[in-house]
Amino acid sequence: MSVQDLYKQKLRSAADALTLLRNDDFIIVPTGVGEPPALLNALSEQRRSFRGIKIGQILPVRKFAYFDPETVDHVRHVAFFYGGASRQGGKEGWIDFIPSYFSEMPALIERGLIPADVVFAMASPMDSHGYFSLSLGADYTMAAVAKARAVVLEVNPNVPFAFGNCHVHISQVSALVESSDPLQEVGLPKIGPVQQAIGKYVADMIDDGSTLQIGYGGIPDAVVMQLTAKRDLGIHTEMIGDGILTLIESGAVTNRRKNYLPGKMVATFALGSQKLYRFLDRNPGLEMHPVDFTNDPYLAGKNDKLVAINATLQIDLLGQCGSESLGPTPYSGTGGQSDFVRAANRSLGGKAFIVVPSTAKDDSISRIVPTLTPGTHVSTSKNDINYVVSEYGVAQLRGKSAKQRAQEMIAIAHPSFRAELTEQAKKLKLL
Repeated sequence: MSVQDLYKQKLRSAADALTLLRNDDFIIVPTGVGEPPALLNALSEQRRSFRGIKIGQILPVRKFAYFDPETVDHVRHVAFFYGGASRQGGKEGWIDFIPSYFSEMPALIERGLIPADVVFAMASPMDSHGYFSLSLGADYTMAAVAKARAVVLEVNPNVPFAFGNCHVHISQVSALVESSDPLQEVGLPKIGPVQQAIGKYVADMIDDGSTLQIGYGGIPDAVVMQLTAKRDLGIHTEMIGDGILTLIESGAVTNRRKNYLPGKMVATFALGSQKLYRFLDRNPGLEMHPVDFTNDPYLAGKNDKLVAINATLQIDLLGQCGSESLGPTPYSGTGGQSDFVRAANRSLGGKAFIVVPSTAKDDSISRIVPTLTPGTHVSTSKNDINYVVSEYGVAQLRGKSAKQRAQEMIAIAHPSFRAELTEQAKKLKLL
């Protein structure tokens, strides 16, 4: 039977595809815009027909109707990383949370520690050889495809066909659903003077020929905007977004001086504009790979001069980063921050930057604190931290004593809080 005949045989409506589900199934959905809206809307409409269904995903971008505290016994979201659609449910406790390093999620699925009964994912149109591309989110989804009882793809002509280890063959697919809606777009964060100041400190420390990993947020993007005059930068990252696209268009990114996978950009998920998604389509200079490849500290650390740029919400005087919660209240998740901090530490000439505005809430709260707020989830440990950058300067903590760290951190705190931080450091016997 030809691949075209198999395609026709497996094509059905979103509602009909739900007949593949069983009560108590765990459905794996890709990161962000890799989520399939036709399938998840159909499941939302029929959610009361099921019991015990769980949907595991990093960073949902749409708030589907199944995000409903009244029907969690039927269909419940399980967060690998909170976003705008899931954060409130996490705060209220009706959305569950599985903490993990992003890089280790495929292994957790392969070993059965995270179930993967069914995969729902967006996919590109099938090529002549019978392959679809999960270009928007290879992440942990490729591991789930290999493990799942049923794989259901939502095929959309707007999804790019990317190269890399992100392809699923028609023979692996249980059902296909077609849609043609435009892909969800996620714009760049707002950048203000604080972000610009932090961005300049970081940009000044990035050499030509460096390979970049850039997290999502206003400060990482402020760094990117100040790198357009650099030369021969490379990309090895988890997320490819419009900030990186800006660098490519400026000529700053060539990937020529990468010693690991030279000439190739690699990422595991895409989040941005229609322009970005078009850029991914059959681009020989870009590959989308599972996250246990992109984020593995050993593999990513093979890139010489690897620069990792990630943000935090709160950091203490020893350098412990609380990047995913406000006290015990969940906000996001571990994601790939620790993966890439460790990768940059392994890299020859690598630099790991944690960026943080010195204050929050109109300068009323210091984000640099003596000790983390009780209950805060520690995302990056004091043993891994390298550079910390606020709008007041750069603290280099790696190899420094506790006393030296306290001095460095107080020096980049907001001036209004430095005296108080000094007194607290003395009480903690750090000074």
